[in-house]
Amino acid sequence: MKECSVTAIVTKEQTATYMGSGDLEVLATPCMAALMEHAAMKCAADHLEEGMTTVGTALSITHDKASPVGACIRATARLIEQKGRAFSFEVEAEENGVLIGKGTHTRFAVDRGRFMAKLS
Repeated sequence: MKECSVTAIVTKEQTATYMGSGDLEVLATPCMAALMEHAAMKCAADHLEEGMTTVGTALSITHDKASPVGACIRATARLIEQKGRAFSFEVEAEENGVLIGKGTHTRFAVDRGRFMAKLS
């Protein structure tokens, strides 16, 4: 089971107040979710051919503990299944070894050029 992690220090720009998802100076849930997705994207990258990337298609998470500005957050994604172009992950985030959020995430492999061409 492949696993990848990313870390980030919570900045003012990542707070619920700044993001508009709440009115407290704590890590915004959308920012925690983005860290989880980033870890999963990195994890899937080793399984892709040249010119391919992945896009997020589903995310189901809980955000169980608040984190202040300056906190170090580590998000981890564990690849639990790959079926064709679909990748399924267990994701979690922690602050100083304490779990702050968890859930599942699905990504789908796409050809970069074709994907972007569809948007034109």
